[in-house]
Amino acid sequence: MTARASRANRLARSRQATPPAAARSGAGAGERAGGPVVGFVATRSGTATKTDSPLIEIPQSISVVTTDQIRNQGAESVGAALRYTAGVSGDVNGGSDTRFGGLQIRGFDMTMPGLYLDGLRLPSSNYVHFLGLDPYGAERLEVLKGPSSAMFGGSGTGGILNYVSKLPTAREFGEVSLSGGSFNRYQGEFDIGGRANKEGTVLWRLTGVARDGETQVDYTKDNRVFIAPAVTVKPNEDTTITFLANYQKERTGWSLQFLPPSGTVWANNGRYIPNTRFVGEPGFNQFDTEQSSVGYMLSHDFNEALTFRQNLRYSWMHNEQKSFYGTGYASAADEAAGLLSRGGAGGSSTIDSFGVDNQLQGKFVTGMLSHTTLFGVDYRNTSFRDMASSYSTGKLNVFAPVYTNSWINNGPYDDTGIKQSQAGLYLQDQIRLGRLSFLLGGRQDFVTTDLDNNLAKTSTSTDASAFTGRAAVMYNFDNGIAPYFSYSESFLPVLSINAAGELLKPESGVQYEVGVKYQPVGINALITLAAFDLTRSNVVTYAPPSYFAEQTGEIRSRGIELEGTATLVEGVNIRGGYAYVDAVVTKDPVNVGKAPTTVPLNRFSLWGDYTVQGGPLAGVQFGAGVRYVGSTFGDDANTFKVPASTVVDALVAYTRDNYRLSLNVTNLADTRYVAACYGNTSCFYAEGRKAIAKLTYRW
Repeated sequence: MTARASRANRLARSRQATPPAAARSGAGAGERAGGPVVGFVATRSGTATKTDSPLIEIPQSISVVTTDQIRNQGAESVGAALRYTAGVSGDVNGGSDTRFGGLQIRGFDMTMPGLYLDGLRLPSSNYVHFLGLDPYGAERLEVLKGPSSAMFGGSGTGGILNYVSKLPTAREFGEVSLSGGSFNRYQGEFDIGGRANKEGTVLWRLTGVARDGETQVDYTKDNRVFIAPAVTVKPNEDTTITFLANYQKERTGWSLQFLPPSGTVWANNGRYIPNTRFVGEPGFNQFDTEQSSVGYMLSHDFNEALTFRQNLRYSWMHNEQKSFYGTGYASAADEAAGLLSRGGAGGSSTIDSFGVDNQLQGKFVTGMLSHTTLFGVDYRNTSFRDMASSYSTGKLNVFAPVYTNSWINNGPYDDTGIKQSQAGLYLQDQIRLGRLSFLLGGRQDFVTTDLDNNLAKTSTSTDASAFTGRAAVMYNFDNGIAPYFSYSESFLPVLSINAAGELLKPESGVQYEVGVKYQPVGINALITLAAFDLTRSNVVTYAPPSYFAEQTGEIRSRGIELEGTATLVEGVNIRGGYAYVDAVVTKDPVNVGKAPTTVPLNRFSLWGDYTVQGGPLAGVQFGAGVRYVGSTFGDDANTFKVPASTVVDALVAYTRDNYRLSLNVTNLADTRYVAACYGNTSCFYAEGRKAIAKLTYRW
């Protein structure tokens, strides 16, 4: 207790309710929200409430992927890191997609609106987004499921993915690794840091990745440089400020190949298109991206009951891309011959975004109730410009391709600039009465969006505002069981235009969720079970072949999720998840009653690894996982299905002294299967077998 703490503050703390026994167990002892975790089981989070709260006391579904899980499973993209998370897919379009699209949460596509970096949104343009951010820079990935606008303002209905950056620590450490494997892939990584002065008032960390590689698709590269410095300064015992930045540069091609279902989902005269097939033109194949972020996180304790925090960041992205893509078979004769028609596009996108979130947190007691109250004011300003031109070229035989490297430029079809500013005020109260707790929150947003159509020489502006709320109740039993009920809303001002160049209406969503969490006393494990009813209105989709945004009406998603994680002293890590998601279109001019594309009714995953603790094999580690994704409909009219798939992943590693040698293999059986279809022109293969060997040295 500091000398500045008042008598009232001491009295308030003495009257606060005793935390549940599960929260007092040894699991996660010393963990802080956003901080490092040993093993697979995180016990605290700051994403759901913006306060440092135990997961067992948060009345909403949230999944945390730790750095240990990312390492053990050999995940080299954010999408791959989410493969064992219930109700979530980070690579709907297949693991080799160098655009990293296809983030799906509870049946809804959250690729464009769902990514956050350290609690601030990373917005997208119509063509590009920040989901390619390298996972090696993340301390953890946290998925908050369901609407969250009461805290975060404009955000998607399905939920959000919060990328939590690695921060400096007082412990001096270092790690370097070299890896290589499938698709001529070579990569180096380093993560070093510690104290910059003897007193420990200045801490530093530097994380980096360099990669030279290809993908399973011919003529496509996967080259990357990533660097993330961070410095923490503690001018006094009450104040901490962390300056952090990242820069990432990629030089790739379009590994996402637009293929027809004939030859992928089903045979074309007994033939299947290889999953290595490139259907563009090698000389017209580019997807080059640069992105960066810089900002700080400030925290100041006025006393032991009152804290101010400010999170500020500027983010930037520039992308240059060009490609030819399949547009389907023009006739039955072309289908029989395997002649695929193709369209082309080339252009650029630039995104600038500034965001700041100011929070004032107070802890106090009123009568029998203890409170953690948060008041916040945030602001975000985003602008982007998309430019695109169309190109044409000849047909391609997908079974015996002959590339001509010739094409015609048909001129520009898009030159759009959009600016959007959003200001919000929010208030949240976490109230506890013994083992019974309540969560109440509300937020008012004000949004202005300006559109400049530089081709049509027109401009337009719209204003929108909305109030969103959240309410929940939870009871924490002494045995670690915690049932809850929650209600939450979302509001999303859309940063997109339709094919007519018009701004779209804001999306909105409502969710009812009932569930139970279980944190066994004395065991480092967490199990959650949730049932949800989620409705999304003014739904935005990006339909081929133009991929301009469209608003199709309303979709309802109902389902059940079961997820469990455990890290045991015997050297065992376990993560498993099952999701049943029944999504259906409830309002639409044509497809009422149909299921959205790419949403499986059932999804199951289970991973386990074991490290030998003693004897001559001490340090040897074995791991394996199985992933099942149920069948999905391949078009909006539900005329055909993409078959279910099951793949197996494996790990073998050996750790001795400061060295670790590992081999990760994903899709061990090299199963060829289609990850997703969006109609008769856009089917995407999943990634085949990939093996990566890595040597790591730590000190």
